[in-house]
Amino acid sequence: MRRRTYGDAGQAFPIYITVVGGLLFLAFAYFAVGQAAANRNGAQTAADAAALAAAQDRREALAGAWVQNLLDPNKWQDIFEGNAEGIDQSCWRAHSLAEKNDARVIDCTEGLLRFTVEVETNKPVGDSIVPGTEERKSNASATAVIDARCAFKFPAADAGEKVLPRLSCNGVHWDLKPDDPPEALPKPEDLFDVHLAD
Repeated sequence: MRRRTYGDAGQAFPIYITVVGGLLFLAFAYFAVGQAAANRNGAQTAADAAALAAAQDRREALAGAWVQNLLDPNKWQDIFEGNAEGIDQSCWRAHSLAEKNDARVIDCTEGLLRFTVEVETNKPVGDSIVPGTEERKSNASATAVIDARCAFKFPAADAGEKVLPRLSCNGVHWDLKPDDPPEALPKPEDLFDVHLAD
């Protein structure tokens, strides 16, 4: 009786093809997930930048209002709480920064000291093996908050008419005078902190 020397070789080839095909599918699937993650990260970066830009614009406006009312300390606290007359809306800065990050603002909610921005990427995820993702775009939102860094105490009644309160901002003290030049006054970043909400 002659012994067969080749029987199992032909059966292994279809298994090999199946395994290689499966590995290729997984590779493409991981690539698609990576594409989506990169697109999502881009959206989050754009949202963060847009929210911070709007809050920083508001900080500049509030600091300007404080300088204008330097001689009227009765208005300081309102300004530090975000209540200042003549302050324009700041969401336009969110739109500007989103565009620079290849995204567009879907919604910008503006509070006195808080901005929440939702953006959508301009570019879709792109072609992948996952059906329906070719034209799908990523969305993300971020909230930026403005915190006043300063406190002050009114001087004693007998201190003199032109004596301004001492301003204390995170351990730094300013003994302000009515005739102080602009460069001697606290800067916007001294008066207010801007950060993303946790």
